[in-house]
Amino acid sequence: MARPIVKIAKPVLTPEEQEAQKLDQIKAEAAQNAEGILDTIKLLQELHASGILETVQALVEAKEQVAKIALGQLTRPPVTNTLNNAMAVAEAVSDIDPATTKKLVSSLTHGLQKAEEGLQKDQKVGLLDLYKAMNDPDINRAIGFGLNLLKGMGESLKK
Repeated sequence: MARPIVKIAKPVLTPEEQEAQKLDQIKAEAAQNAEGILDTIKLLQELHASGILETVQALVEAKEQVAKIALGQLTRPPVTNTLNNAMAVAEAVSDIDPATTKKLVSSLTHGLQKAEEGLQKDQKVGLLDLYKAMNDPDINRAIGFGLNLLKGMGESLKK
């Protein structure tokens, strides 16, 4: 009776066999992705022909110098001020109810359309026209909104 197998020996590949195995794997991958590889080669040829590839290579080679310049530009006061202002605006906008924002923007759009129509008519507005406009409920509502907006801004500016 034969002895049971207790140890399984894994075949040890020579460096040449490992290299051949890797080349076979690369060939198989290339065959499966031939269209993508050809497109990539065409893209690289176009980038080379236009000089963009050379520029990108130079940027990569000078990455430390480019990083220093970019960092220097980003830390300039105008850039940091812009970023701080953008963050402040984003914070302020996040406090506003989206329904209110939508209503305000919609009203502004409609108001701009009406203003454009008024410009097309090219009518002169007199003092009596302003007095009559105060009795128009839509104009009165907008003026009241503007006055309340100014009141709220003034209260906040006092703090």
